[in-house]
Amino acid sequence: MPEPTHLSLPENGAPDAETLRTSVDALGAGRAVILPTETVYGLAFRPDGADAEAFAAATRGADPGRPLTLHRASAEGLAELVELPAMTARLLDRYVPGPLTLVTRPVERAVGPLADHLRLVSHEGWAGLRIPGHAGAAAILEAAAFPVAVVSLEGTDGTPARTATEAARARGAELATLLLDAGAASLGQRSTAVALGRGRFEILREGIVGAEALQSTAGLRILFVCTGNTCRSPMAEALARRAIQDAIGHAEEARFGFEVRSAGVYAGPGAPASENAVTAMADRGIDLTGHSSRPAIDREVQGFDRVYCLTRSHRDALLSVLPPGAASRVELIDPDGRDVPDPFGGPLEIYRATADVIEEFVRRRTPEWV
Repeated sequence: MPEPTHLSLPENGAPDAETLRTSVDALGAGRAVILPTETVYGLAFRPDGADAEAFAAATRGADPGRPLTLHRASAEGLAELVELPAMTARLLDRYVPGPLTLVTRPVERAVGPLADHLRLVSHEGWAGLRIPGHAGAAAILEAAAFPVAVVSLEGTDGTPARTATEAARARGAELATLLLDAGAASLGQRSTAVALGRGRFEILREGIVGAEALQSTAGLRILFVCTGNTCRSPMAEALARRAIQDAIGHAEEARFGFEVRSAGVYAGPGAPASENAVTAMADRGIDLTGHSSRPAIDREVQGFDRVYCLTRSHRDALLSVLPPGAASRVELIDPDGRDVPDPFGGPLEIYRATADVIEEFVRRRTPEWV
């Protein structure tokens, strides 16, 4: 098989017009192209091309489960292929373009060519997606009117190709008709691969971005604040925790980076939840007997990503002690800005009605969190 045509790219710049046209034309015609990224070199091709299966098999070698990823130039391109809920969007906002491969479930509505793209890269219903941080690769992906599948090139010893020379000698490189040489990959190691979806938050491949950083970015630290932290905010905390667990499909929200707490602007430490609040939550299968009140201390409140107050007076009290700029993170729990009246001292029916109101507000907020 003839050597691939070598074309030079800037180390991290856009290709010239002729190189861009040649690269996109080759990919569009179903041919394989050796593509540089900021991590390693990979074999790129159309996943719905006539030879796509052969390209994938050659680069996977003895590991048929070795993942391929669909590369796009932007999050908008990914949105055509997968749902991008709040957790996923936070990861994309923080880490891409860059060395992160997101493994998630494709959108069910994908049909026709999109379904063909996803079929080759999917494994047990999960597909890998990436937006590379290399300007040359990004320009080619932006110019292509189709997704591009990429599998990293590596030698027989499993070492990834960090230079064009190593890429040309890698397993499967002989299938390429074009090799784009951008010098040594600036990062020189594979991207971090994280599987994120219902019931799953798993680091599949260690990389530059660590597991703890991914968790803290994907999840949220959420605080609910009322007056004494014995009625409304404990119920909100419990209802929000369950709503998050239901949405992520897992009983341990902390594994997905979530922490849910409550406090009171005039609370003392260590008081239990009120008896009627405990009963109202028990009606919903939630045990509030272990709750212990805590004051809303300003330095602790500042550590939360979202702070939801039950009334405007609670919000005003917090903002009076928090530094400038905190207002964007301190909201009312009601998305429409209404207060939740205090049931303290009222009958059980009032507590149940208050719990109904809070649960509705939590339901409306959950898509912002998960």
